[in-house]
Amino acid sequence: MKKLFGNLKGLKPNQIHRLENLYRRRVPPDFLATPELARDLAGLSHEIHRQIGLLINRSGKIAFVIVGTFHDILIPETPDYRSTPDRLNGLRCFHTHLDGEALTRDDLTDLSLLRLDMMAAMTLNKDGEPVRVLIAHILPGGPSDKPYEILPPISIHQMDMKCLELISALEAELSFSGVSRNAGVQKEKALLISVTSALRSAAADSMEELKDLARSGGVEIAGTLIQHRTQIDPRYLMGAGKIKELAIMALQKGATLLIFDQELSPSQIRSITDQVEMKVIDRSQLILDIFAQRAQTREGKLQVELAQLKYLLPRLVVKNTAMSRLTGGIGGRGPGETKLENNRRRVRDRIVHLEASLDQVRKQRKQQKAKRQKKSLPVISIIGYTNAGKSTLLNALTHSSVLAESRLFATLDPSSRRLRFPRDVEVIITDTVGFIRDLPNDLQVAFRATLEELEAADLLLHVMDIGNPRFHEQMDAVNKILGELNLNEIPMIYVLNKIDLADRHIVDLYREKLDAVPISALDRSTLGPLVERMQAAIIP
Repeated sequence: MKKLFGNLKGLKPNQIHRLENLYRRRVPPDFLATPELARDLAGLSHEIHRQIGLLINRSGKIAFVIVGTFHDILIPETPDYRSTPDRLNGLRCFHTHLDGEALTRDDLTDLSLLRLDMMAAMTLNKDGEPVRVLIAHILPGGPSDKPYEILPPISIHQMDMKCLELISALEAELSFSGVSRNAGVQKEKALLISVTSALRSAAADSMEELKDLARSGGVEIAGTLIQHRTQIDPRYLMGAGKIKELAIMALQKGATLLIFDQELSPSQIRSITDQVEMKVIDRSQLILDIFAQRAQTREGKLQVELAQLKYLLPRLVVKNTAMSRLTGGIGGRGPGETKLENNRRRVRDRIVHLEASLDQVRKQRKQQKAKRQKKSLPVISIIGYTNAGKSTLLNALTHSSVLAESRLFATLDPSSRRLRFPRDVEVIITDTVGFIRDLPNDLQVAFRATLEELEAADLLLHVMDIGNPRFHEQMDAVNKILGELNLNEIPMIYVLNKIDLADRHIVDLYREKLDAVPISALDRSTLGPLVERMQAAIIP
């Protein structure tokens, strides 16, 4: 096991030997450090003109010895010591300050970000003798701009602080606050982030949709942050310093997850998770998670799994704990290179198998289409942005009970019902998965089999939530996807849904502009004009 961290260049052999001896020392568990250890540490630090830090675990063993510069130390990764929302990471840091300064911003950032048991700095006088010890610890429930408490200074002879008792009390408070926040609720708590150069209005609209996605995925929203930048940082999106502030804010709010509105590359995920001790996902991954929760049929599950694996494959390229958190059941924490290669091979093989299975699904769909064509049953497909009210309209038209909820992607698997018009003509009416802007490419490809159902449609009902302030952008997103699928030649009726929630002037404007039919899918009495338009379009 590596004993010493930091730059040892320029140190004499006897100085390195003394550093190694520090590693072998032990501290009584209830002591921050011993006076003897403090003096030895101070003397050596003064001699080499560099800060020296010790990371001490709860049994009193020195787990890491760190050699820094005159001004600071850099705490290494500690994979065997990891925090959870209700626990600190099990290490306290005791290090030297050579010019008598108080606890620095970096000290307090490391304390909060790494969730150390305690952060302590021992100041030295000009002769290298200990003067005082400055101590801080996490402050559960404290304000987000100051998630720590700084204790009164002590001397090296006052370091019997009953450390274990203090740590236990802090963790009990962390656990209690977590239970209070999440009593009876099994939800992840997330901070939503957008780093963008887009207009503020567009960024705000996109964040609102990200909130809807998070709620739809069963995620509790701890807070949001929109950062406008003229140039996006290719490594972190935002600056490294801002990432640390963000992580502190997330930890203070009890968040265990960071969700970025922008799609993150594998290298960006790796860079960000190197800075924060929590899971990081992007908008695409959130949508994939929602789809995985919603898929019910074998076909839907195949499509979701295929999209997830295609998303995962390029992220299985490095030995890194961030990738381990993303992979879930495939691989483990810090997998070795051989295991990573095995995982990549398994993922590729599984993708080939899933694609073959979906090809079979497409063949079955063609057979179903042929049967319908023989029966000469016209097909009407309901399309629209997710949560526009498509399933509710299907239920209202056909007196059925397809799942209809006010959340994004409540429907993933297509549903078909028969509808008889007043002229005694029968049609097939189908509900489809909701569209969304910037749908991940892998999902677009994977769900092509579902959307190909639209090719057999004789008429499309484009349902829009006219009560949504972003409905115009949603309409454009749907029309764009229809164009990409070469479906824009199929006759279409625009349906302005939720008129009870919209401004009457907006409804009248778009009814005339789009030759649309205004309805409320929850009120069957409003559906008469729509049924007449559908019947006129189907029956020459």
